[in-house]
Amino acid sequence: MVKYTEMNASELQEQWNLVKTEYEELKARHLTLDMSRGKPGKDNMDISAKLFDLVGNDTGFKNIDGIDCRNYGGLDGLTELKNLFAAILGMPPEQMIVGGNSSLNMMFDTISQGMTHGLGDKPWALESGRKFLCPAPGYDRHFAITEYFGFEMISIPLHADGPDMDAVEELVKDEKVKGIWCVPKYSNPEGITYSDEVVRRFARLRPAAKDFHIFWDDAYAVHDLTDDGDRLLNLYSECERAGNPDLPIIFASTSKITFPGAGVAVEAGSPEVVAMLKGRMRFQTIGPDKLNQLRHARLLHSIEELKEHMRAHAEILRPKFQNVLSEFDNSLSGLGIARWNTPKGGYFISLYVLPGCAKRTYELCAAAGLSLTPAGATYPYGKDPEDSNLRIAPTYPSADEVKAAAKVLTVAVKYAALEKIIREKE
Repeated sequence: MVKYTEMNASELQEQWNLVKTEYEELKARHLTLDMSRGKPGKDNMDISAKLFDLVGNDTGFKNIDGIDCRNYGGLDGLTELKNLFAAILGMPPEQMIVGGNSSLNMMFDTISQGMTHGLGDKPWALESGRKFLCPAPGYDRHFAITEYFGFEMISIPLHADGPDMDAVEELVKDEKVKGIWCVPKYSNPEGITYSDEVVRRFARLRPAAKDFHIFWDDAYAVHDLTDDGDRLLNLYSECERAGNPDLPIIFASTSKITFPGAGVAVEAGSPEVVAMLKGRMRFQTIGPDKLNQLRHARLLHSIEELKEHMRAHAEILRPKFQNVLSEFDNSLSGLGIARWNTPKGGYFISLYVLPGCAKRTYELCAAAGLSLTPAGATYPYGKDPEDSNLRIAPTYPSADEVKAAAKVLTVAVKYAALEKIIREKE
């Protein structure tokens, strides 16, 4: 297949006529398709439907410690859930704080604590010019938190093995730098997993700021699409070896394991960090929703049962990813206008179109009935310097809807690219 950039004017016009006709035909179908957020579909959530039957008069309300989960108490969560998350994260159960339904809420709250009371030093609100490192493309909701609290966000290039650690190691020499966001396994949206060397370099960081922390969002720790999923080195163990146990604050949840709106979240760290966070929590709550924790404990009462549960998820998700990737291969390969990742897990595919074409592709998709994450959202302040990245979330629609959405997307990519190339050659 000839690259668009190598075609002459006549060939480009011919391609333009074909693509424009195909686009108008798709637009005339008045489609309503959504690949805008990383949400599980109904079929994925149905896997956990039995949660509703696991707590009640017939099954009882007490956990293994005899706690009546209908009542107050249990500030840091149930023993069963601590044990489960400890197995997922490879840390001691007593270093788990099991909370409500949202790890994002825990992240926001932890940053908020840093602002008002500090995270190992004076309150961040007292420091002007505070900064946060943001590997990009990355998770837009991470960036939104630090932007909300007034941090200067510094974009860090993300390579195939993780963030540019040369840049990270240099930047943490500035005591104004207070932290870094990380999605270390199947990163959002790139789908990459940090290499062992990158994890070790994180563990060996010597930041100038005494209150610098790695915000380690292990959202996709068990979300493999294949049996040979990626393996992530244990950051906390490496930090202990490096004499840096207080460096990471680690987050995870069951949001894409059971129900996103009614899951269970966890925050973990060194004994000293956990003691600091729990000491503040006692003013904030008398305890989490232990009934919901009990449901989850009874559904997923071992790491082996969790893995089997996740294999069922993968059976549903894998065809959706394959439908997008097959359409990319069939429609975009060889044209020189796009590249994309092929993740082994997680919830996203990262698509790069010609520089200057991501926003136009997004607009074309929207006009044809396909909702995507806005172009630029995966970069701090919503500003993609190349205007080239689009985050594709194939998990929510049905497999057939994903196939239709992928067709709209590839046609829009070609449409935007041809517009730009023809304009530049005029």
